[in-house]
Amino acid sequence: MSAVCESYHSREKVFVDSFTCPKAGGESTAVFCCGFSDLKYCCDDPNSFFPYEYGYMWWLSLGALVGLSVAAVVLLAFVITLCVLCYLFVTTKPRGLDSGLPLRAPGTVSRCRVCAGPSLLKH
Repeated sequence: MSAVCESYHSREKVFVDSFTCPKAGGESTAVFCCGFSDLKYCCDDPNSFFPYEYGYMWWLSLGALVGLSVAAVVLLAFVITLCVLCYLFVTTKPRGLDSGLPLRAPGTVSRCRVCAGPSLLKH
């Protein structure tokens, strides 16, 4: 059983002649013609789309999984921190209204008769 890969132009616009699978010096199980219109090769799986080993794809998947996990942990830490800060902001706000008392340094006498109260008015 053998397949013929028709001639094609590569991505670099180089003309590649047709060839039969399996190629001389290639794997004897690669009896199918696989690939795209600009890259054809012999393979052992007629549904194959990539002329590379699948092992590197697992490393890419593992790297993506680790990267996404780290990003998820950072996002979760950010959301928890934001919730804690919002809770602290809401719970530490002063609940009472301003009493209206004037602010003054301790030990000073107020010159305002209304502010001083009835004790200074007796003089």
